[in-house]
Amino acid sequence: MNYKPEYLYLTTTGWKSGQPHEIEIWYVTQAGRYYVVAERGEQAHFVQNIRHNPTVSFYVAGARHAGQGRMVDPTAEPERAAAVRALMDAKYNWSEGVIVELTATP
Repeated sequence: MNYKPEYLYLTTTGWKSGQPHEIEIWYVTQAGRYYVVAERGEQAHFVQNIRHNPTVSFYVAGARHAGQGRMVDPTAEPERAAAVRALMDAKYNWSEGVIVELTATP
């Protein structure tokens, strides 16, 4: 695949198919974690996949990482959600959708 440096490439496991599913998506970083926003919210396949199996891999900035994904609940974590939305707005002028946090495992 021709990886572009401005994107993060997220691979989840299809919760129905069990097959790897890779997407190209905008991202931001904060405190050593990566954040993506699902424009389609809970309808996004990668969100559904992470809800069923949080184990992910992702390629970003020339490196592949194994890790975990989770949804950021803006009610439970309003400061984190606001910070991620501000970073997305500053970088892409857009931040609407479900926020997903990706953490690389050491």
